[in-house]
Amino acid sequence: MKRIVQRFLGRKPSSRHPDAPALPFQIEEIRQGALKGQHLQIVQWGQVLLDSVYVPRNPVAALDWFTIAANAGFGPGHNMRGRCFQFGWGCEKDLLQAARCYEAAAKAGDEWGRYNLGIMTMRGIGMEANLARALDLFRTAANNGHAKSMNLYARFLEEGWVVPQDRVAALDWYRRSAEGGDYRGQHNHATALVDAGKINEALGWWRQAAVDATSDILLAMDQKLTALGPTGDAELLEQVRGRLTEMGISPSGAAGPISMSPKD
Repeated sequence: MKRIVQRFLGRKPSSRHPDAPALPFQIEEIRQGALKGQHLQIVQWGQVLLDSVYVPRNPVAALDWFTIAANAGFGPGHNMRGRCFQFGWGCEKDLLQAARCYEAAAKAGDEWGRYNLGIMTMRGIGMEANLARALDLFRTAANNGHAKSMNLYARFLEEGWVVPQDRVAALDWYRRSAEGGDYRGQHNHATALVDAGKINEALGWWRQAAVDATSDILLAMDQKLTALGPTGDAELLEQVRGRLTEMGISPSGAAGPISMSPKD
């Protein structure tokens, strides 16, 4: 591995400008670990090169680092190569290659790769949609502790997509997803808690979700919190609407409810 890294470094220009200030300790540790051939740090250094304020962005070099990790059989390396091919980071977009990378990541035991392959399979990205296969991918990742997959597995159960509808089990998986830190799971769990009359508990989960939630979840939260009126949380509602305004989106549910289609 060290020889591979050394050969790579020998043919690549430095990813840091010669006059750049010293990196923060944690980032320098990642860089040094990558130079020593440590698989996790190789992937982390590639992620630094993809999007960091500490070094100039270099997606081409990032893809090279991910490839080193993938060639060593490291699942997260395969997964990040897949992300590069899916979105054209440092290469031309290639959805077929992205799916192959995610497949390799899943085979290596990487749940993010399994999840990303599930998303492509569910939505028909670069392939025919296959809900049965997507369900299997999300269910496997969920059972292996992947919080975002738990939320999607719950959605399949709630809606009865290619699986017998089981709303009781769906609610349990939403709870587990929320506890695992997924903001979508937190929102869905909070919604279920409101329906059960547990408003204070629901507000606690929405406060967690509001920090990282994307616009679709923020709009749904805005609708739910508005509907609660004085029994809700005015400060939280203001926070949600502030984030939507920063995104250039009108609050008060102007975009309507979230679609329940697996293609969204």
